[in-house]
Amino acid sequence: VENAQALATELTKLGYDLVSGGTDTHLILIDLSNKGVSGKAAEQALGIAEITVNKNMVPFDKRKPFVTSGIRIGTPAITTRGMKAEHMVSVAKLIDKVIANIQDEEKLAKIADEVRELTKAFPLYPQALEY
Repeated sequence: VENAQALATELTKLGYDLVSGGTDTHLILIDLSNKGVSGKAAEQALGIAEITVNKNMVPFDKRKPFVTSGIRIGTPAITTRGMKAEHMVSVAKLIDKVIANIQDEEKLAKIADEVRELTKAFPLYPQALEY
């Protein structure tokens, strides 16, 4: 929950509207209406950059359920990798870079390189399993 709260704080600093103003769980629901981006477009662009999120309806959403105005981000995967609250600044900045360059596939590919570089420092299996 600490990572989710840290990420929520950083995203708020970057101008994102969080449904409920923050989080008390491992999930964050972001309303992208003020960014002029749909949840579907954000989900696809973030996927290209190797950041996994889900498009999600937000309260009073004017977009259809298959498009949405929001995204849902969970922090269990990055927490399992060993990232701490201080790393959420980098994660938030990467998400923001994707949203700012949502239609530029060349920039999204470069952001994916940055994501891989960050996650390389936090491998899923720090030591290879031997049988």
